[in-house]
Amino acid sequence: MEVTKRIERLKSLMEKRGIDAYLIPTSDFHESEYVGDYFKCREYMTGFTGSAGTAVVTKTEVRLWTDGRYFVQAAKELEGSGIILEKMGQPEVPTVEEYLEQVMPEQGVLGFDGRVVNCGMGETLAEALEEKKVTFSFEEDLVGMIWEDRPELSSQPVWILEEAYAGKPAAEKIAELRDEMKKAKATLHILTTLDDIVWLLNIRGNDVPCNPVVLSYAAVTQSEVILFIQEQVLNHEVRSYLSNLGVVVRPYEEVYEFVKSCRNQSVLLEKGKTNFAVCNLLDSSNRVIDSMNPTVMAKAVKNPVEIANMKKAHIKDGVAMTKFICWLKKNIGVIPMDEVSVSDYLEMLRKDQGCLDLSFSTISAYGANAAMCHYHAEKESCAELKPKGLYLVDSGGQYYEGTTDITRTVALGPVSDEERKHFTLVAMSMLRLGGVKFMHGCRGLNLDYVAREPLWREGLNFDHGTGHGIGYLLNVHERPNGIRWKMVPERQDSCVIEPGMICSDEPGIYIEGSHGIRTENLILCVEDEENAFGKFLKFEYLTYVPIDLDVIDKNLMDKRDIELLNSYHKAVYEKIAPYLTEEEAQWLKVNTREI
Repeated sequence: MEVTKRIERLKSLMEKRGIDAYLIPTSDFHESEYVGDYFKCREYMTGFTGSAGTAVVTKTEVRLWTDGRYFVQAAKELEGSGIILEKMGQPEVPTVEEYLEQVMPEQGVLGFDGRVVNCGMGETLAEALEEKKVTFSFEEDLVGMIWEDRPELSSQPVWILEEAYAGKPAAEKIAELRDEMKKAKATLHILTTLDDIVWLLNIRGNDVPCNPVVLSYAAVTQSEVILFIQEQVLNHEVRSYLSNLGVVVRPYEEVYEFVKSCRNQSVLLEKGKTNFAVCNLLDSSNRVIDSMNPTVMAKAVKNPVEIANMKKAHIKDGVAMTKFICWLKKNIGVIPMDEVSVSDYLEMLRKDQGCLDLSFSTISAYGANAAMCHYHAEKESCAELKPKGLYLVDSGGQYYEGTTDITRTVALGPVSDEERKHFTLVAMSMLRLGGVKFMHGCRGLNLDYVAREPLWREGLNFDHGTGHGIGYLLNVHERPNGIRWKMVPERQDSCVIEPGMICSDEPGIYIEGSHGIRTENLILCVEDEENAFGKFLKFEYLTYVPIDLDVIDKNLMDKRDIELLNSYHKAVYEKIAPYLTEEEAQWLKVNTREI
């Protein structure tokens, strides 16, 4: 088995360097959630293809940690490899730090590539392993040394996002960032997160699949902005634009020399998002201010132009999705379909609407495959769609007008009573959260119960967050707003929900070996009313796509649930029907009828 050979080669390198354990996270140099092919070291070493996971290789074993989205998938992909799966957050499962605390020898050496482990994690590991006097070996990429056919580092062209889409000039964003730096008493801000950098400068690229970002680092002072970037990605127009902004361009890899030269500075950076190698180059002459990048909150609250554009993007996306569901319903059992072919058809419909790229790899899952939250269909092994049971599609697009993310579960024919019940409960959950009214000051932790209560009442749950923030022509998962019922260390999405923030609303139910159901809309936080009791907020839907009435059991719904569904479907018809053919519009009318 190829994975076994690779692990043996890695162990051999560890032996030569006196390394007792080697840590392989899922990360690039910028703590991106999704990474380009060059950075897929954990996947290369373990065979697990999910977007989140951490591997630890010791002299005697290999363990892989991943979260609830990937338990089923990871178990399947690791089968026969000898790699032990650790299901994060489950009872009796140690964290990576706890495991290393147990297995590392006294005065042992822990190895990792310091560019792909964030400083916060590095400090947590140092603290956990302090008693054993463990030292770090972090200046070599051992996986890179054995990866013979490693893909090249991505270097896609950079382009400028016009103000008609960005809504605010980059000069204004930089000025506001400098104001925040003054408040924090910082003389230098080191920014390494790719979505923050491109948002700040109103540029975009294509260096991370589905995320239109650019491999880069930025250093901001009160007088200059230095952009460390692969210079071949900049054409004359972009260079001129950056120059007019006062941005100095330097080679991508020079960031380490630059940081080494920064002495006697008050440095604002976010340790949890800045790599260990960068942080380690600062010395005792520097005062480090560890705080969330100011751009994070500024980016999360969408400006009026971004909001108006996002509404347009969702009409386009809603048209593509509605055409897709109509086509699927009419052609199932008539023409051959499989998970990949229908996903490709949906992508074509999106491109017809002006979609630039997908916002993530489409999850196209039939029957039991949908029980794997982040299932990925492969042409050679994907399931054929049949005129029975449920099909789930979680997908989205990148448009000039914004980023979309939607999930619909569709009946392809007869369904079981259990599937019908679960489908209805999930729809109720989604609509209740979308229809909630709440006081300003609430966080996602407060709101999550609104969605989960119908499921918890039935002794059901789903093992992922109910909602995440969304970028504007940026990352489909964006900090700091999110909706979940418990805090987990790897998530920083429990901020106060502010008007202008966009979240997903995506409850689900997953029954291993049987079926998976998820219904997802994007919701925009808007002001509702202010009175003697305070300021109230509510959500407004951005997503307008029908929910499959063929699987709704009205008997499970109370009067308000029915009102919420009927009101939503009325809006879907009004907004989407004008863009459909006569036949499609008639189909939509029937499928958004009042129940």
